[in-house]
Amino acid sequence: MYTVTQIKINKRSFIALSNATKTSKAKICLSQGGRLSNLVFENIQILANLETSTYKNNYASAILFPFANRIKDGEYTFKNSKYKLDCNEKDKNNAIHGLVYDKTFTCTNKATTSDYGSVTLQYKNKSKLEGFPFKFNIELTYTLSKCGITLSIKVVNKSKKPFPFTLGWHPYFNSLNLNNSSINFKGSKKYLCDSQQIISGKTDLDFETPFKLNNVKLDDGYPLETNEIDFSTPEYCFNLRSSSKENFLQLYTPNQPNIIAIEPMTGAADNFNNKIGLQTLEPNQTYTMKWNMAILTLDTKLTN
Repeated sequence: MYTVTQIKINKRSFIALSNATKTSKAKICLSQGGRLSNLVFENIQILANLETSTYKNNYASAILFPFANRIKDGEYTFKNSKYKLDCNEKDKNNAIHGLVYDKTFTCTNKATTSDYGSVTLQYKNKSKLEGFPFKFNIELTYTLSKCGITLSIKVVNKSKKPFPFTLGWHPYFNSLNLNNSSINFKGSKKYLCDSQQIISGKTDLDFETPFKLNNVKLDDGYPLETNEIDFSTPEYCFNLRSSSKENFLQLYTPNQPNIIAIEPMTGAADNFNNKIGLQTLEPNQTYTMKWNMAILTLDTKLTN
């Protein structure tokens, strides 16, 4: 039987999902935007084991809403009105990674069976956030099973006006040896960026896929031609599938060895301005999407 437990660590609130044998475990931080702070699958560390205290610097596994990636100078125009977001990326003078990554979520539902454990979290924005004066509810549902983990997101516009939005997810993944790992996706272009890491154009991919991650340094975005991303390491591999019609990818390698951020998004960087993948949610309307991560360990692959 899967279990769901609530715990506190260093004054932060978490929810832990686990299978009956404790070999697969997920930990979600309620007080850091409902992010998935740890994931172990069949005794293999899937997410990079980054200290919770470093979250303000790396945004590890942050839920990115109402925008993913960056907004140039924190400024945009929507429906002929101009808005100014807080520029929390100080060195580049951009707004980055949305507005819910540091909000506190509450648990609204739990479900456990012999096949899965699931938890639903909610944040209700009832005030006017700087640069985004719209009311909304956002729900996150994490489901851990023998196949992997699924993140479902529901956004409801509680305002009297429409608002623009993009969704993204910012997980960092662990590899026993990143130089012996690869990522695969269908796409032919890479975004060019200026000194603020804002999209300035597109160019042809300068590598073939599967892309071998041997001594690479990345902070690049890509428009995808399908809704799937595959990641392969010496210990495990996964297939990440999105339910979104349009899909984008950001890859980032931090200074720590054997770690890579693989960030799926429903829109490109700065899309409040360039409109690439931008969506609009009308008053009282609901948007739902899902990222499903099917995981296979080396042991599983060898026995199949």
